[in-house]
Amino acid sequence: MFGRAKLDTVQGDRRSFIIFTKHRRLQRLWQFFFTGWGLVMVAALVAGSLFTKQLLWTPITAINMTDIVSNQFKMSNAVFAGTDTNGEPFKIRAASGRQEYGKPDIIFLESVSGTVVRKSGDTKITDNIRAKTGKYNRRNKTVTLMGNVRIDSSNGDKILTDELVVKL
Repeated sequence: MFGRAKLDTVQGDRRSFIIFTKHRRLQRLWQFFFTGWGLVMVAALVAGSLFTKQLLWTPITAINMTDIVSNQFKMSNAVFAGTDTNGEPFKIRAASGRQEYGKPDIIFLESVSGTVVRKSGDTKITDNIRAKTGKYNRRNKTVTLMGNVRIDSSNGDKILTDELVVKL
């Protein structure tokens, strides 16, 4: 009886060892498969971005890459202040602003408001300006305001127009 119990224990250990070695073989196979495919996928992503020469490349076709690349730089509550060519101060505020990838000198603005100081003779006039949209051209130093442009001047003048170009 004592010898038989010892034999069962050895056979039990042998079975565990056989299952364990089968598992190790399977584990090595899976590691080889996933490691190889993982490297292939990383290489495909890098090669795709180099061949398409786009800053943002992804294999997901559901994403509109044109929209992402064209509206790459966005700002909220943007404020720009400075002085114009005559040394008079100005301040432009926008609820949001964006810069397109292909047009680095133009900033597109939404819900624009601002103040511009100008000289008329010897007096300084402050113009409060509001518009639906605008474009600030950094190279030309102009702001083109569009859509319900309203100007209220400190001298009492009021102007309502569809488009206004302000040279800074």
